[in-house]
Amino acid sequence: MRIELEHGFLEISPEVFTAIIGNAATNCFGVKGMASASVSDGIVKLLRKENLSRGVRFTAEPDGSVSIKLHIVVKHGVNISAVCRSIISEVRYNVENITGIKVSNVDVCVDSIMSD
Repeated sequence: MRIELEHGFLEISPEVFTAIIGNAATNCFGVKGMASASVSDGIVKLLRKENLSRGVRFTAEPDGSVSIKLHIVVKHGVNISAVCRSIISEVRYNVENITGIKVSNVDVCVDSIMSD
């Protein structure tokens, strides 16, 4: 992802960008972890910390903003709606403050619920 600045440009690799997003999402209360975004056989796989980016998809929009889609696993007994609102807010805040890129949309897919 390339951002034009006043005196040059800033380039952020997709791996770093997805790591920022994944860390922001997993730091929210009630999130057990990220889920693999490609659930082909119906089995959801909880990803380890080093694979957080596999549960994140982002798309650059024509206006320079990004749309983000997250696949998560939540803890049993939490209010899913409140957790998703928290994730949306936290991801938007972190991405915009760390990278300076505007976030147009954050979609959260809850793929599974797991107990502790």
